[in-house]
Amino acid sequence: MKRILLVSMVVFSVFVGCNKTNNSSSGTGQQSQTGTAQQQSGGTLYYWSAFTGDSMTWDQWRVNEFLKENPTVKVEMQSVPESAGVRNGKLLAAIAGGTGPDLIVADDYIPTFGFVGQGAFEPWDPYLESIGLSLDSFMPGFRDLMEYNGHIYLLPQDSNVIMLYINTDMAAAAGLDINNYPKTIDELNDWTTRLTVLGANGAVERYGYIPWLDSTEDPTFWPFMFGAEMYIKDTNKLDLTDPRVVAAFNWQREFAQRFNPSQIRGFTQSAGGLFSPDHPFFTGKVAMTVIGNWATNALRTYAPNINYTCVPIPVPAGGRERSTPLGSNVFAIPRGAKNKELAAKFFKFTQDARINADNFDQWRSIPTVDAVFDNVSWTRQQDPIYLLERELANSPKSAHPALCAVSAQLVSELRAVRDDIIYNNRDPEPLLREVQNKLQPELDRSK
Repeated sequence: MKRILLVSMVVFSVFVGCNKTNNSSSGTGQQSQTGTAQQQSGGTLYYWSAFTGDSMTWDQWRVNEFLKENPTVKVEMQSVPESAGVRNGKLLAAIAGGTGPDLIVADDYIPTFGFVGQGAFEPWDPYLESIGLSLDSFMPGFRDLMEYNGHIYLLPQDSNVIMLYINTDMAAAAGLDINNYPKTIDELNDWTTRLTVLGANGAVERYGYIPWLDSTEDPTFWPFMFGAEMYIKDTNKLDLTDPRVVAAFNWQREFAQRFNPSQIRGFTQSAGGLFSPDHPFFTGKVAMTVIGNWATNALRTYAPNINYTCVPIPVPAGGRERSTPLGSNVFAIPRGAKNKELAAKFFKFTQDARINADNFDQWRSIPTVDAVFDNVSWTRQQDPIYLLERELANSPKSAHPALCAVSAQLVSELRAVRDDIIYNNRDPEPLLREVQNKLQPELDRSK
């Protein structure tokens, strides 16, 4: 993957800016406008979507609704694998060859943000005023994702909120008061112990909690919640040896040593995925898990009889209490796009609560503009989970963790470090320092 991206960037650096030909291709990207009649009728939007399956069906419906309101416009949409071509080099190659689309929606914001600094996208700034939006229209936690060097390059479609899910029947059976749910790491440790069930042979039959299951498999998650800034934007420096980063990894290391690391590895590797009836939270093999709002839909589908609640993520003193890491699908205008005004018009359309009704109502996803919350059915119903999501998303402590030019590499490196720590009982600080020394030169070059 890295080799593909590096080759694509070489092609990109050589050709973008000099190859402005709007070459025709059979559905692979931007094509030439044919005749003044089409231009006068509104033109064509060439749109790459990262979505597949049911999500792509929904995106096609969204495009169809847009066309109903804009009958003089044409949209050529493609489902493009690997996050709209971001992760496999296809997008950069198309831009370099002058066949890039007018608009993409990517479902992996980390490498997409990395492309911003490489000059792969056009700024949104000239087109936002015409659709009645500005940076201030969005909740504060999204602005780090949107803005780069004083310009807006990414616009979030929607987002997710991460929470602690607790099986309330298991908590009650263990004598735990769900109204006094764990708010600190020490309390989470205590609940984990009391909810863990051992068999006659001493093997774990049910884990109270596993700190790297589900959403916390992302190795930046716990350092972020512990309050660390792994990347210092003002100085363009990584700070992976921040004591809070070290503490977050040491906590996971200590957890692993309380149990059998090999047994935990076998358990997590054999655990069913979220969208299957075999997920350990659904089967009662885990009493608590940290995961996003989309799990509420999976629970309705695969485990409707489980009684559960969602609460804020516990943190240590000085951590980001009552907040969340944000995860967003993002829209971007690739460099060289020919119909940027139409791209902006389509983005504005995607923010309508009616268009997002299925997205919001089914998955409890959240809008990125706070005012839109008022029109979502969960808000009108005073749904307690959605009310919590709105609060957490609006927290000034919520953000996208460790967002920088090397975010993708950082996540990969930290995942290897985390696994080394928990399965081999390694000291995290020298491993983190090694990653910092490895990636900082790349950051320096990006500056």
